Amino acid sequence: MRLSPKARMNRMFTNGRCLDVALDHGVCNEPGFLIGLENMGGVVDALIGARPDAIQMAYGQADLLQARPERDKPALVMRIDMGNPYNAQRHRVMWSMLQNAEEPIIGALEMDAACVVVNLFMLPDEPELFRQCVGNISRVRAACHHYGMPLMIEPLVMLPNDIRGGYQVDGDAERIVTLVRLASEMGADIIKADPTDDPEAFHRVVETARVPVLVRGGGKEDLRAVLDKSARLMGQGAHGMVYGRNIYQHDNPKAIVAALMAIIHHGASGEEAWEIYKNG
Repeated sequence: MRLSPKARMNRMFTNGRCLDVALDHGVCNEPGFLIGLENMGGVVDALIGARPDAIQMAYGQADLLQARPERDKPALVMRIDMGNPYNAQRHRVMWSMLQNAEEPIIGALEMDAACVVVNLFMLPDEPELFRQCVGNISRVRAACHHYGMPLMIEPLVMLPNDIRGGYQVDGDAERIVTLVRLASEMGADIIKADPTDDPEAFHRVVETARVPVLVRGGGKEDLRAVLDKSARLMGQGAHGMVYGRNIYQHDNPKAIVAALMAIIHHGASGEEAWEIYKNG
């Protein structure tokens, strides 16, 4: 008998909505991503106090969350793969691999994660990288099916390295929708998708996914713009957000979490969320 993933998903989603704060940037091996994460224990402590729905971490840091005694602490979303597409300089060989090739979700089970997340990279002229991601997802999907572990797939359509330096998001709606459809076909329980360049087109991503869609935040941006865009994307049917640097690289992460939670769970506008942030 298959175990249902719903019980674990209910830890992440409150009334079908979720703010997931990503702290798994250490697996990217990119120094700029670690600014603000030097003291992981302190960051986790602060976020538990801020009360997002979930915190996204890799196995080696997950104990900082799961060892805490609070019954109402955020759910753990565990990153179980790693790769080199995020680095500023393009590598001769691009790769993505599971952190535990033999038993890909054993660490997530050990840490009692609510969900695991795996990348699906679509980079220009890198078919082997794409093949590796498909292989990773196939293996993880089988394990998740057996143990009732929800699978979050992160489909990432990237621009060529020489456009802005380092692989950056391609916000073309047609390409995002196509890769999200593939993630859905492979059995995703949750999809973490990039925003479309035009936020008003994001409903197409949601309609294609047929499972809850969380919007990937990406690099640090002007906070007012982040809040306005988040409100517009939620209006297009998104089920929540996954933000990392836009939270942990700011001086007042708790106020940002409060503003985003108001957008996600209470339908606040970008302007209303901005006032919540300023008063936080």
